[in-house]
Amino acid sequence: MARFLGTYTPKLDDKGRLTLPAKFRDALAGGVMVTRGQDRSLSVYRIDDYDVIAEKAVAASRNEPEARAYLRYFFAGTDEQRLDGQGRVSLSAEHREYAELTKECVVIGSFDHLEIWDAEKWREYQAQHEEAFSNAGSSALDSIL
Repeated sequence: MARFLGTYTPKLDDKGRLTLPAKFRDALAGGVMVTRGQDRSLSVYRIDDYDVIAEKAVAASRNEPEARAYLRYFFAGTDEQRLDGQGRVSLSAEHREYAELTKECVVIGSFDHLEIWDAEKWREYQAQHEEAFSNAGSSALDSIL
């Protein structure tokens, strides 16, 4: 599995294309799945990683109406893409609208995937959650680990 870390600031071009960080292009060469993410962001998964997550989610959701509804929304908002020669991904009008993307974007690494944010929305998100992050320390991870 590739590890996606860091923060990058590419610009969305007039045709809706966004250049993904060069350091990840080899890992993304087999294609990507662009989905609606949380908090009005877009998520970008390698196809193989997406397939593993999707198979587990579908199997776990068979008897849960809320899980099925979430997955329908998730899958309906997914687009398979191949990076072009310049490492760009084409973002659909629906995705750009959902994430409220302007020309200024931020791509962040979220370990197993990338997230695409509008730059201003990302700054707002960081400001809103900075205190909680600072105060949580390792206790936030204790419940996960």
